[in-house]
Amino acid sequence: MKKLAIGLYVAVTVALLGWAFYQAIYAAPDEQTMHEVQRIFYYHVPSAMVAFLFFAISLAGCIGFLAFRRNRPDWAQVSDAWALAGAEVGVVFCTVVLITGPLWGRRAWGIWWTWDARLTTTLVLWLIYVSYLLLRRFAAGPQVQTLAAVLGIFGALDVPIVYMSNRWWRTQHPAPVFGGGPDSGIKDPAMLAAFGWNVLAWLAWGLLILALRYHVERQHQKYAAQEALDALEET
Repeated sequence: MKKLAIGLYVAVTVALLGWAFYQAIYAAPDEQTMHEVQRIFYYHVPSAMVAFLFFAISLAGCIGFLAFRRNRPDWAQVSDAWALAGAEVGVVFCTVVLITGPLWGRRAWGIWWTWDARLTTTLVLWLIYVSYLLLRRFAAGPQVQTLAAVLGIFGALDVPIVYMSNRWWRTQHPAPVFGGGPDSGIKDPAMLAAFGWNVLAWLAWGLLILALRYHVERQHQKYAAQEALDALEET
């Protein structure tokens, strides 16, 4: 039954990705100013939204690890696995944001990059979580998980700054599409549908990868704990 449910979820996710691609590339009309290049929007903005969600999951895991590490070690390890999985998937989507943004910017602004508040804070967010992953991958010792949790919480503090940056400061980045001024939002129903389908599709894909990565990390934790127990028995 579990395998059937997983297979069904994978099939639905693949179908959603295909349908979202059709909506973004073929069904949505050309934007009057940017024309075809505007279609990057259907991948850029959903990727940013989903990245924020997974960084929030990582934040919850980091807080959970610090809260449970002394009195509930099993819960702490579960939280740590969610923190690591959320950070990894969040970095993937944040990387998509940092790739698709300059592709659009080269056409719209004539340059690949500018040290604008939105772009800079997003790059800082990516660098912090890449540092988190490097720490988890290459550092060793009993305090690695604790240090990583603190770094993960620090990185999450940048998420609201990224979100609010083009509201707090004058930036070259476009004004907020949603929740901005009176004229913000997507007026064309076909464009709004393409955007919504891509948010749903990439969220489904991200959740699938998140669950897979969490499972792998939990297996790794159990294997490491068993190795430590075997080593202790041998001594």
